[in-house]
Amino acid sequence: MEFWQNVCFIETDQLLEIARITEDAGFAGIMVSDHVVHPEVAESHYPYAPDGRIGWEAWRPWPDPWVVIAAMAAVTSRLRFMTTTYVAPARNPFVTAKAVGTAAVLSGNRVVLGLGAGWFKEEFELLGQEFASRGKRLDEIIEILRLLWQGGMVEYAGEHYKFGRVQMNPVPDRPVPLYGAGHSAPALRRAARLDGWIGNAYTPDDAEYFIGLLNKAREAAGTRDRPDYGIVIALQSPPFGLDVYRRMEDVGVTTILCTPWLIAGGAQKSDAEPDVAAIDRGQHRVEHAEYEGPIEDKRRAIEEFAERVIARM
Repeated sequence: MEFWQNVCFIETDQLLEIARITEDAGFAGIMVSDHVVHPEVAESHYPYAPDGRIGWEAWRPWPDPWVVIAAMAAVTSRLRFMTTTYVAPARNPFVTAKAVGTAAVLSGNRVVLGLGAGWFKEEFELLGQEFASRGKRLDEIIEILRLLWQGGMVEYAGEHYKFGRVQMNPVPDRPVPLYGAGHSAPALRRAARLDGWIGNAYTPDDAEYFIGLLNKAREAAGTRDRPDYGIVIALQSPPFGLDVYRRMEDVGVTTILCTPWLIAGGAQKSDAEPDVAAIDRGQHRVEHAEYEGPIEDKRRAIEEFAERVIARM
């Protein structure tokens, strides 16, 4: 099992040094989050808050994920990078294919595209993309990305996208892994057809529950036996002992997303089956300390976690 670093909301000017520290400490990768703009007035329901309100301030940094990934790749040699979660249907699919494909080429195939349908209606409208059809369009976008990255002339005819023969360059010399995000039934069905799944932050019991649902979807999709399938989650209320990480490894988790410099808390839950509605309302969110702070504090936390957990796993 691998451990990846989450760099959401930290100071943008610290990201390159964080990448170097993360690689030196023995982490396998960094995950980058995605939003483009923050409207002053938004009526969208944020699915991870009890009251449906957006859970961050407008001034929080959301640097472009592919610019950041390319920059971090340039100062590292082994570290891999994943988006969690890139809202692909809020973009033109050709622009997405170009950005991700170029980052894959420049990084030496060290990128994974984690994508989801999204929830922020105002952002879709500002970017000129239809919100209501986002799920169906995402399914077509996935097909288009794979076509364009094959190289050579390709064409496509779907319900939402149609184009004649075109060619894109540069393209990666191997497929970019695609991971689907989210634990709704449609999201799990989509992820089951892809190369991996990105969950949310769960208690260990809740993680097992949703992995069970994912496995049922994978059985239906015929991907249950894929040895390279990735399962990515975060865990609520760390720090944990090694036994918890080993338990997650035993149920199929391949990647733990963590943020060592945050002080985590939040409710623990003992029921075998979680209250799914409560999770969707955000009642299982990890509470945390402030993201901003001296980079040396983050360095110490990263290195301590690597020594306490990664080296011993």
